[in-house]
Amino acid sequence: MSSEYKDILKKYWGYDDFRGIQREIIESIGSGHDTLGLMPTGGGKSITFQVPALAKKGTCIVITPLIALMKDQVQHLRQRGIKAAAIYTGLSHAQIIQTLENAIFGGIKLLYISPERLASELFQKKLIHMKISFICVDEAHCISQWGYDFRPSYLSICDIRKLKPNAPVLALTATATPETIDDIQKQLGFNEKRVFRMSFERKNLVYVVRKTEDKEGELIHILQSVKGSAIVYTRNRQRTKETAETLSRHGLSATFFHAGLDHVEKDIRQQAWQAGKTRIIVATNAFGMGIDKPDVRLVIHIDCPDSIEAYFQEAGRAGRDGQKAYAVLLYNPNDRTKLEQRIPTQFPNKEYIRQVYDQMAYFYEIAVGSGYNCTFEFPIEKFCRTYRHFPLPVESSLKILHRAGYIEYREEEDTQARVMFILERDELYRLKKNSPQEDAIIVALLRNYTGLFNGFQYIDEAILAQQTDMERPQVYMTLRELAQKRILQFIPQKKTPYVRYIQRREDSEDLMIPAAAYENLKEKFARRIQKMVEYTTENHECRSRVLLRYFGETDAKDCGQCDVCLDRRSMPTNDAKTAILRLLSDGKEHSITELRTISDDSEMIEEALRQLLREEHVINDEGMLSLND
Repeated sequence: MSSEYKDILKKYWGYDDFRGIQREIIESIGSGHDTLGLMPTGGGKSITFQVPALAKKGTCIVITPLIALMKDQVQHLRQRGIKAAAIYTGLSHAQIIQTLENAIFGGIKLLYISPERLASELFQKKLIHMKISFICVDEAHCISQWGYDFRPSYLSICDIRKLKPNAPVLALTATATPETIDDIQKQLGFNEKRVFRMSFERKNLVYVVRKTEDKEGELIHILQSVKGSAIVYTRNRQRTKETAETLSRHGLSATFFHAGLDHVEKDIRQQAWQAGKTRIIVATNAFGMGIDKPDVRLVIHIDCPDSIEAYFQEAGRAGRDGQKAYAVLLYNPNDRTKLEQRIPTQFPNKEYIRQVYDQMAYFYEIAVGSGYNCTFEFPIEKFCRTYRHFPLPVESSLKILHRAGYIEYREEEDTQARVMFILERDELYRLKKNSPQEDAIIVALLRNYTGLFNGFQYIDEAILAQQTDMERPQVYMTLRELAQKRILQFIPQKKTPYVRYIQRREDSEDLMIPAAAYENLKEKFARRIQKMVEYTTENHECRSRVLLRYFGETDAKDCGQCDVCLDRRSMPTNDAKTAILRLLSDGKEHSITELRTISDDSEMIEEALRQLLREEHVINDEGMLSLND
């Protein structure tokens, strides 16, 4: 079978052989074993499920939360002559049924689907009739409640496994601590533990923590000093715009990106950056996952992420081409306070959560004992204005209520674009002053959709673009122009949160919020915050070693190029003596070999140690060092 995998790799991708642990993962899932693969960003995860999917009979279900990644991979697979399709919010009901029927009849080898879709009755009914080769779970850390990016929709994967008990699972992730690794396998119902781990070490990536009181000035200095494509990460949407404008004023090519932008505007900005027309993109963490741009030379954080996992994943988007790149975190003492303030924001007190639960019922006029299975759009800004809340603690409260089993909260789900003609059909034919693009769109709408004169109908801008030979942004702008002319009404695609009551409304005093949904997770979150603070404030150990140890790699060596390693190289003997004394200040014995963590300059460390021994500040007891009290 191994030779068949290599033949597939050569035929469709042009590579002669696999790299890293790709072969081991492929052979494991190909043999029917539940498998967990840990690979760094840029490690070639997609090959590990695409190759065995082509080798095995049936359809491979690929579960991923990244719609941009779905579309990108499906497009590339089809260009290689591979039968692939994706189901995501924005497709019409007819398109979804057609795709599922194609899978049932063997017309699709790889079917990409978002985790939110797994729970739908339609999908589960169709799935029963499909021949499934295996199930691939991308971003598998999202299924762990102990992980930094838990997504409740991933728990539906367990239901899919019950429908297809003979289909093995391949779970893939680039960020998982040892605890999360165990939890992933437990949550996915692995028949036996089976983990393939590739080192997360990125030898071409230089980690730097730059302490500064003037983050804006330091950001500009770094971007002017290091050439090449760059991502700048901020914590909130407003700051993306402000930062991009500041960079532009200093002659740097920059734009901004966040989840609140119109989808067409996001496409335009992302494509300009990917094509190199815009050098710098300032973004929230909504940007970057699944983006295929290997030549990013700089990733700069001007705000601290709230976990090592988030930082590591975002920093890892630099240098995926293997060439030298930099991950820079700008830090000042205020960042620690801001990080610690996120704990009560992410975990408001229980009285506040009960208050939000009550006010949500008033908002929708849901009486105690009613509301079961009712679904509502949740306009969070309007809710916050009405009851004088800030959005973040409200959103956190809804997530806690979700985990406690009272509601289902779906964050910013895509709502498909809708169109309705205002003019009657006969009036359309008498229009004289439309542009050729406007006429083409009108014709395409009439050919593809019925009922446009009776009410709003969902449309797919991609189909209109294909049939009119336009780009999607041009279709969007043309629909806007037709709406301005009062020819039709156009509701663009937007992202809207949804709330569904999965229990009848309780009296808030009776709400039971278990430790697993609150206290335990709060403790984990606080611990992740503390680890992030330690990473930014301590400067006695190689940055790469600290990061790799967090993910369970205890035998990593100094990178020799981060800010800590470079400082050590230039460390005078007196500084080395101070560092040794600091290491021994915990009152424990330390081996001489541990001194290597202080500096790569072994001669300097040995000289410093000799001086401390002569001065009788340190005792050497058969290679074990301690302070001489």
